Amino acid sequence: MKTYKQVFSELGEQKRAALIPFFVIGDPDFDTSLAIVKTAIDAGADVLELGIPFSDPIADGPTIQKADIRAMRSGMTVRKGLEFIRKVKNYKDIPIGLLMYYNLVYQYGTEQFFTDFHQAGANSVLVADLSIDDADEIVEPAVSAGLDTVFMVTPNTGPERMKLIASRTTGFIYTVSVLGVTGIREKLSDMIGGLVGKLKKLTGVPICVGFGISKAEHAATVASAGADGVIIGSKIVGLIESNLGNREKMLAEISTFLSEVKSTISPCTN
Repeated sequence: MKTYKQVFSELGEQKRAALIPFFVIGDPDFDTSLAIVKTAIDAGADVLELGIPFSDPIADGPTIQKADIRAMRSGMTVRKGLEFIRKVKNYKDIPIGLLMYYNLVYQYGTEQFFTDFHQAGANSVLVADLSIDDADEIVEPAVSAGLDTVFMVTPNTGPERMKLIASRTTGFIYTVSVLGVTGIREKLSDMIGGLVGKLKKLTGVPICVGFGISKAEHAATVASAGADGVIIGSKIVGLIESNLGNREKMLAEISTFLSEVKSTISPCTN
């Protein structure tokens, strides 16, 4: 199974940031969701960030909340998520990070969840509503299962807390570019460059930036600030929502957007 270390090492040699699209598994239905992810891979995705739908996604704005609702209504469950990941990995060996909420992990059984999803092909699990103070709930079982750890840093994370987060992270640091929930923004925060720079001084773990990146020029700005990866979610999920009645148009627009982002990502400066 291809690891984050392998991917980020290869991209570092190319002086290019990773393109990391986010999708809710099962949005709008299992088969269409799988076609969407395959389209993203063909358009140049380097890593995938996938969410298993949850009823109360507190870190997410309306666009991804609606995607969760569509996926749950289509019958998506945690166990079907295992099948989905296996099918993706059968298509291409690409690193997959799960973005989860702790209730789903806990109800499944924490140790069993990490074991089953690693065996299915996941590389990491980020639990969005579990703070670094409670990291012991997941770090040991995740590492024992063979998964990397991923934690979030936000613009208001203090220096000591950044150090703690960096010390517990083995996959990549998910760097939140704005204060607030996920969603499309017209303008990027001017805090990104400084935040990436601070983290680069603390750790050699890849720094990937998400939240609010909705244009190719946003991605280029983030990459040129030194980020190792650019995570794009709401913009792509919005393309799904706006084309629910036309699957081919949906796939074409996602492909075009991701290809454009891929072509405009600037070389990493690190």
